[in-house]
Amino acid sequence: MRELAALLVLAAAAANCSAAVPQGAELEARVDRLAAELRCQVCDNQTIADSDAKLARDMKAVVREQLAAGRSEDDVISFLSQRYGDYILYKPPLRPSTWALWFGPFVLLGAGLWLLWRAFKIQKGERA
Repeated sequence: MRELAALLVLAAAAANCSAAVPQGAELEARVDRLAAELRCQVCDNQTIADSDAKLARDMKAVVREQLAAGRSEDDVISFLSQRYGDYILYKPPLRPSTWALWFGPFVLLGAGLWLLWRAFKIQKGERA
């Protein structure tokens, strides 16, 4: 009787695991969504979904394999960013090494506005 109960528990667990693994159209939709967030390492500013490069096709195949194996999208992104670096991500994480990417445009905008303000002030004849 215990063996039968154990067998039923294992069968139910196996059914739940196989149900969690995406297949068919759901898998392809997840692959396409994730491929649109990852940058091709060969092409300039193209996603691996848009690129025709061999490396992009290989990376998309890795994404498909990882998702088919039951890994989450975050796990796949983590795997690829460890392998290729944060450059692969169109939305890089906020950490000290990427502060220039996140805050650089605002610093440049502020400096430009300050220079413009100063130029107007000088043009009016006021001293800064």
